[in-house]
Amino acid sequence: MGNDSRMQPLGPGDRGPAVADVHAALRSLGLLAPGDGGAEEEPLGQAEYDPSTELAVRHFQQVRGLSVDGRVGEETYRALSEARWSLGDRLLHHDPERPIRGDDVTNLQERLHELGYDAGPVDGVFGAETEIGLGAFQRDYGLTSDGTCGPATLRALRQLGRKVTGGRPQLLRQSASFVESGPHLIGRRIVIDPGHGGGDPGFVVGETTEADLALDLASRIEGRLAAAGATVYLTRGRDQNPTAAERTAFANDARADLFLSLHVDGHPSEHARGVAGYYYGTGSGASSTVGEQFANLARREVVARTGMLDLGSHPMTWDLLRMTRMPAVRIDCGYLSHPVDRLLLLDARLRSTVASGVLAAVQRLFLPAEADPPTGTFVLPSKV
Repeated sequence: MGNDSRMQPLGPGDRGPAVADVHAALRSLGLLAPGDGGAEEEPLGQAEYDPSTELAVRHFQQVRGLSVDGRVGEETYRALSEARWSLGDRLLHHDPERPIRGDDVTNLQERLHELGYDAGPVDGVFGAETEIGLGAFQRDYGLTSDGTCGPATLRALRQLGRKVTGGRPQLLRQSASFVESGPHLIGRRIVIDPGHGGGDPGFVVGETTEADLALDLASRIEGRLAAAGATVYLTRGRDQNPTAAERTAFANDARADLFLSLHVDGHPSEHARGVAGYYYGTGSGASSTVGEQFANLARREVVARTGMLDLGSHPMTWDLLRMTRMPAVRIDCGYLSHPVDRLLLLDARLRSTVASGVLAAVQRLFLPAEADPPTGTFVLPSKV
């Protein structure tokens, strides 16, 4: 459900050149032995997506923070391509039309932040902020300030030690900007993203669809946030199903302060239930501090008010979280496939309670620490 791709994913039993390409990527990453998935020189048309391929893909998805389904859709395929690049393999520069993406860009962004330069989010995408941060570094160290990472810039980066210490330096600015912006919602721009929609109902039980429940929750949250003074946008109506790229572009164009995606879940196991939060993170240090904080706040508020099972918050690299230029969070509000969660979700009063919990979490995000009340107790004061 995290992978919102439109391409037909590759999976067990598939054959052909695309599978051979996946094999090559997995071998280059050390996740597939030369003898697995066919011979190293396998004919392109005969490459088979066998059990060893599926296992290697699942492992890759797990460590990269992707939805673990053992299939290669658009997001997993792109992540495999990006993982092949190491810093120094190619010239890095800003191309507005086709931005360069890869692990080498992530390494560059992390290095610049460690040296005290703001290169924007550590997201593996060479954008305008990365170009500006790189140019500032080059200027300070007597290099040609062209915002392009070539051999001379790489030598300089490798010769220097870290300047910023005490945590994840690339995230200190994001946290600081939220503190400086003040503890209120008036004038905040918040984008609410109801999952699925249009021809994609999401998980379905009887006449109940994930898309309808997500839109209902989004509308309730929208009303409460608007009453508190925030400017709220929804990414879709009932009949639309934007791509992940369209949803993130909408939030970026709105210059939102916060992005919240809403889903409910489903699983073949009748025991799967509860509330989970997701924020952008690679699992190896690069993540959104404010996103992680908000995911925890929203999840805990919903759990405290509804009594649903707490499934924790987790870093993921879904494009929906990665490509937004503001803190972005996804909350999965229970499992339609679980009888108790389903009964709760079908109750309009419970959905109002979820909306109140999300509202409290948003307000707590902007509160100074000394004024932050216990989870599940905060009630927003009337707007003056």
